Amino acid sequence: MGNLAHMSKTYVGSRLRQLRRERDLSQASLAATLGLSASYVNQIEHDVRPLTVPVLLRITEVFGVDATFFSRDDDSRLLAEIQDVVQDQEICPSPVELQELSELVYNHPTVARTLVDIHRRYRNIRDKLSLATDSRRSDGGQALSMPHDEVRDFFYARQNYLDELDNHAEGIATELGVAPFHIRDIEKALGDRLASQHGVELITTDRMDGTLHRFDNDSGTFRLASRLSVGQRAFRMAAELGFLEAGTLIDKLVDEEPFTSDASINLAKRGIANYFAAATLLPYGLIHGESEKSGYDVEYLCNVFGVGYETVASRLSTLQRPNERGIPFTFVRVDRAGNMSKRQSATGVHFSNSGGTCPLWNVYESFSRPNTISRQLAQMPDGRNYLWISRTVSYPQGRFGDTNKLFAIGLGCEARHADRTVYAEGLDLEDLSAATPIGAGCRTCPRQNCAQRAFPAINEDLVIDAHRSAVAPY
Repeated sequence: MGNLAHMSKTYVGSRLRQLRRERDLSQASLAATLGLSASYVNQIEHDVRPLTVPVLLRITEVFGVDATFFSRDDDSRLLAEIQDVVQDQEICPSPVELQELSELVYNHPTVARTLVDIHRRYRNIRDKLSLATDSRRSDGGQALSMPHDEVRDFFYARQNYLDELDNHAEGIATELGVAPFHIRDIEKALGDRLASQHGVELITTDRMDGTLHRFDNDSGTFRLASRLSVGQRAFRMAAELGFLEAGTLIDKLVDEEPFTSDASINLAKRGIANYFAAATLLPYGLIHGESEKSGYDVEYLCNVFGVGYETVASRLSTLQRPNERGIPFTFVRVDRAGNMSKRQSATGVHFSNSGGTCPLWNVYESFSRPNTISRQLAQMPDGRNYLWISRTVSYPQGRFGDTNKLFAIGLGCEARHADRTVYAEGLDLEDLSAATPIGAGCRTCPRQNCAQRAFPAINEDLVIDAHRSAVAPY
């Protein structure tokens, strides 16, 4: 009840109006549902009266929303996105106070989300224009990162959870007989379903020239590289099954988003199909139950479901089903050079589009300790504390002389959720003063005395004294 008591004097008018609009209720019907007077509800909506604990509990019970729906703690994601917008000096040359942004996010969340969306579209158009007018790139091709940015934003806007698709996949998992420790049986069931219901011919071969799988829909031929493990084969079969049995859902999801190119559309379809595959091999009820029981032990869950570390970690960042939420995780994948090739977030921590990455983050230390999980209590510049776990994953290419794929996988959650995980054992979550101060990248990080600062912050005036030196070079 500690968190609820903290919220006893919280004014939540905008949030209650949002909830009422989502459920298509009038003030009178909301009041009747909650057993309150219409005037009392009206006063709450206009911030005349605060939301009390008994009313909050009644709302969470009746409408199935998490208590944090009314908490300012739940605004961190949107606040970080708005900060990203105002740090773009082309849009906002003058600095905006954090308090002002916080009030905008809390009192007018729809306006804030609209501004974030407008900025995203502006950024994409600006990148295209810059590329088209660049004399060194007169071919007019697209920036390579743009489709990935658009697809990342697609999942980010949906809190990395696709409810209808997830439920559909769970139904198919039931039909396939998905169960813990039976990945070989699941692979066989997938192969049998593809063959019997869709006329697919499965061929395993070592002549794939670096391609891991290829499905020809016209001929029905499905080729799989022989070097794939059982879990990897099952995953790719489940992804193609998604196109065959949930193609309408996938198309519907893609059509809802104004993607700017065919590359973005196809990348989104592949991303959604991969989501379907994970939701089939790790169906929601099973993965949520096993995660809660094991304390979100990623390596244990790998053994339970017979799939790789990256697949499990990515799936954990999607457990946001209403009334059955898991820990809201952020998932990242980075390489040795600091490139972030995957970024998925259910909520919470946000990485700036212009900020880069932070060398103080433990994800990069994982490369010096391969296949070993490392933990870090870290604090972002806004004062929020996070627990990060990281581990390397490698994908051998199968022949001598080939360059292997090596990445570090990071999985993070706010420290307030950490005690639900096995990774909190031995950590002092009551005293977070020793948390490592990290940031979203030097370009946007406000920390003044960081020994690892590589560039000055873009939103601050650069003042250099030739006769003074400090820990930070800027």
